[in-house]
Amino acid sequence: MLIAITRPVSPSINRCELTFHNKEPIDVSKAATQHAAYEACLRELGVPVVSLAIEPDLPDSVFVEDTAVVVDELAVIPVMGAASRRRETASIAAALSAYRTLKFLEPPATLDGGDVMRIGRRLFVGASSRTNADGIAQLRAALAPFDYEVTAVDVKLCLHLKSGCSYVGRNSILVNREWVDATQFDGFELIDVPAGEPAASNALLIEAVREGLVEEQVVIVPSAFPKTIEMLEARGFGVQPIDVSELQKAEGGVTCKSIIFRDPRSE
Repeated sequence: MLIAITRPVSPSINRCELTFHNKEPIDVSKAATQHAAYEACLRELGVPVVSLAIEPDLPDSVFVEDTAVVVDELAVIPVMGAASRRRETASIAAALSAYRTLKFLEPPATLDGGDVMRIGRRLFVGASSRTNADGIAQLRAALAPFDYEVTAVDVKLCLHLKSGCSYVGRNSILVNREWVDATQFDGFELIDVPAGEPAASNALLIEAVREGLVEEQVVIVPSAFPKTIEMLEARGFGVQPIDVSELQKAEGGVTCKSIIFRDPRSE
């Protein structure tokens, strides 16, 4: 069974790090409501949610995906690319230690979990403003004993690799080719985001599990991208729209608000 680790929206989110977005006022109350709806969506899809304590002094702390890379055998705790965010990893590491052996990356490596797109035993890692070559090399070394393949992908004009592409199931990657080097995705079907919805390339695939069985695959997509939702549905994908408009102002998407992995205690 899958499990998700989340964290509430910080009341200081208006002081969040921004790299490619212009600063807009964030309605903290509305953001918290949207985040609660996101957690409810995960639960409805059969994913139990472990919500960690709020971090009032860490503006970006709701975006827990960036604080770890979790595979079946271990959890890798990175040195995050933004120095202001590095304190976020301590509580995440403590929480993950109940489920996985931990491996810590070391300087000069920097890496954000949002730069890692895992498809089976393949990990595509964004070479971005937050993840450097040392980070990719140390992640590759940490996972080598478990036969994972780590491939670097150039990222431009967006924050993380998964800002520009997401695996949506059925051997398909939803992609904005202007933001990521899609030539690295040989062997996958590439689905281009519609014109006018460049940020729709961040989507979250969930295997809906009920009574121990995988009933369906559902792709969570921000409701702000109706063309993408219509396109995916026309291709036969199950889609769950969700409003994350306030969190998008903080350069967030639908993958970054959770760390989702298999819970060995349920197997």
